[in-house]
Amino acid sequence: MADQEIPPPSQLVPLNFASVQTHVPESHLWPNVKELSAAVKLDKRVSLPLIDLVNDDASELLGRACEEWGMFQLINHGVSQTLIEEAEEETRRLFTLPAAQKMKTLRSPGSLTATGYGMAGISKYHPKLMWHEGFTIIGSPINEAKKLWPNDYKRFCDVMEEYQRQMKGLGERIIRLILKFLGISEEEMMKLLTSTDESIGKPYMALRLNSYPPCPDPGQVMGLAAHTDTSLCTILHQVRSNGLQIFKDGTGWVPLSPMSGTLVVNVGDLLHILSNGRFTSILHRVMIQENKEHRFSLAYFYDPPGDIYISPYCKPLSDTPQFPLYRSVNVKEYFAIKAKKMGSGLPAIKI
Repeated sequence: MADQEIPPPSQLVPLNFASVQTHVPESHLWPNVKELSAAVKLDKRVSLPLIDLVNDDASELLGRACEEWGMFQLINHGVSQTLIEEAEEETRRLFTLPAAQKMKTLRSPGSLTATGYGMAGISKYHPKLMWHEGFTIIGSPINEAKKLWPNDYKRFCDVMEEYQRQMKGLGERIIRLILKFLGISEEEMMKLLTSTDESIGKPYMALRLNSYPPCPDPGQVMGLAAHTDTSLCTILHQVRSNGLQIFKDGTGWVPLSPMSGTLVVNVGDLLHILSNGRFTSILHRVMIQENKEHRFSLAYFYDPPGDIYISPYCKPLSDTPQFPLYRSVNVKEYFAIKAKKMGSGLPAIKI
């Protein structure tokens, strides 16, 4: 993609979707989106592996799902259903604010560490903008929440901080079970996750609230373009189905059909590297659907500290020696590599 085709950072601000009544603006018209949609086998909806996290075989089931799919759905995950419903309510309250109010918390272009309103980071890799707006939360959202609701911000902060806390605990639990499946002991993990800095920083955990507003012509727009997540894993809650699709080898793009009440978890690039390619960082996207509902999702990105080095774990699966497919990479470095390579970081560190 030529540099001049990419919108400059000044243009990467969400559209005032409430002002769009009959026609999609040129900035959001994807010329080939109809062909992309036509490639999907709409009669073949995919049901992801359903894993009960309190099952005695949860580690084995998680590992197999990571190998075969790179994505799965969870039940009995321990996150309060009441909390999830409260987070839904607060997400809806945020995105139904007037555009001018949301813009008061606009994130600066390229910022990875700030809470606030804006577009998906992958927007800068595409010549057209997506039918999407987002709000990223890292830690406490209190400063931005005060700009949104000067006199009524506390509930939003309390709910989102507790949601992050419970998601962090779930992420730790999932990763421990997956590493157990790989046969990685705590001692081996310390060797794989090494740091040049004795005072290792805090994990980079981010919660992204996503909004997909109603569209007058869904067949002309893209909700979220195809991408992989950088995280170790991502935990997604969908408020109703939001058009999520995955790319399945031998089939192409297929729509998912997650069960109500489940959380969807997908493998990210860092876990792909750690597993030496045994687990696939799944390519996924969001298409805007024909109905007129305003759709939302909450994505929690579970990452190690930025100073950590991720090294491929090469335990032989048979008598044949296994060699690393990727070089060891610092987490911060990998974020930078992926940004430089237009969202495609894994080929850049392949040995």
